[in-house]
Amino acid sequence: MIIDIYTLFPEFFQGPFTSSIIARAQKAQLVDIHIHNIRDAAIDRHKTCDDSPYGGGAGMVLKAEPVFETVEQFYTGGPIIFLAPQGKTFNQKIAEQLSNESRLSFICGHYEGVDERIIQHLATEVISLGDFVLTGGEPAVAVVADAVIRLIPGVLGNETSTADESHTSGLLEYPQYTRPAVFREWAVPAELLSGSHAEIFRWRRRQSLRNTLIRRPDMFTMWRQVNSPLTKEDTKILAELQNEGLIVPDGIL
Repeated sequence: MIIDIYTLFPEFFQGPFTSSIIARAQKAQLVDIHIHNIRDAAIDRHKTCDDSPYGGGAGMVLKAEPVFETVEQFYTGGPIIFLAPQGKTFNQKIAEQLSNESRLSFICGHYEGVDERIIQHLATEVISLGDFVLTGGEPAVAVVADAVIRLIPGVLGNETSTADESHTSGLLEYPQYTRPAVFREWAVPAELLSGSHAEIFRWRRRQSLRNTLIRRPDMFTMWRQVNSPLTKEDTKILAELQNEGLIVPDGIL
């Protein structure tokens, strides 16, 4: 995959993309990341890329000209993504869809906002990380790119690594433990030390269902809608959780 990032601050990405898994993915030529400086397209000697908004108001607005010219200079296909609050909320399903693309482009907004023509006539997709505000588009782009890159075959090494992760299976992931078996009097659950694959699998499934019901009931409801009918084992586990006092939505069992 080739990823093009258009930004006013190329130096921001030195940290996120030059270490750990993303760095190894680039070294293995599984992903090729290009950072393009929007300021290079500015025509004045001060490299101005912002201006005051028409109609007045606080802050400055990212100009359309340098953004269009920079993108058009390098663009050869694929989605052009802009991160903004009005976009559809980013999730694992979108990450999976984007990971199937051969090329992605990201435009990083900045200042008070961007000229609306960038959103209407250049970006092909608008994505939001959630209902909060960042200092610029760079952190948001780094997050989305990371979520996408790790899904590219070969990046994590083990193709089954993402199968049981939260938001991939539709349920929150089960708790993880490692050595020592006892730390400060806190012991690893006996099921994980049993050596029985069936017992371990059931414990993990039970924890996934329990955690999702408690922490993300909205997510549990969505999972239930696409998993009908329930397996006998899931039905049994949910009945056990209900008997223990956990609230299971009406009509689930």
